[in-house]
Amino acid sequence: MRTLSEPFSFEEDIKKSRFIAHALPVSSSEEALDFFARLHEPEATHNCWAFKVGQNYRFNDDGEPGGTAGRPILQAIEGQDLTNVAVLVIRYFGGIKLGTGGLVRAYGGCAAKCLRAAPQVEIIATKTVICSCLFSEMALVKSRIAQTEAKIVDEIYTDTGITMTLEIPLAQIEPLGQVFINLTKGKGQWYFPDAPGQS
Repeated sequence: MRTLSEPFSFEEDIKKSRFIAHALPVSSSEEALDFFARLHEPEATHNCWAFKVGQNYRFNDDGEPGGTAGRPILQAIEGQDLTNVAVLVIRYFGGIKLGTGGLVRAYGGCAAKCLRAAPQVEIIATKTVICSCLFSEMALVKSRIAQTEAKIVDEIYTDTGITMTLEIPLAQIEPLGQVFINLTKGKGQWYFPDAPGQS
């Protein structure tokens, strides 16, 4: 699956109506809804949108006939195998009615053109790993983690050291785990939180 690497906009005129598409990479439905609220143009005729984050998706026709705006925008996202993406298509009515088929083509087409032109990136699958080490090993361990694509998402300090929650690309789990064991001389803890027997 892919997502966008940065926000992107595209606009076109269709039978005197102006269609403006704004696309954004998002990591949650709240982020998508916040994006739609920020870019909403109250003076526009319609602000139609759709987003997809993992298995979650929503769309809104904002007054256009049902199924002619939000769903075609969502289909444009899915049609390019994208996820974690929000797309807002704003319409300024130009006086010529497009009909339901024309609206579907206009909203879906404008969203698809915007997404095709936007810079895309591959989503790298990651896994959560918990690791604990002593204070004396912490600086070296953190330094080695920083040299990889792993991310520290949480840190808990104990009396003797630190417990970190990491998000690590699948291909880097084994080599980084081996480095961690070497740095802690086999005494540090390195485990998957969802593994059986771990609490």
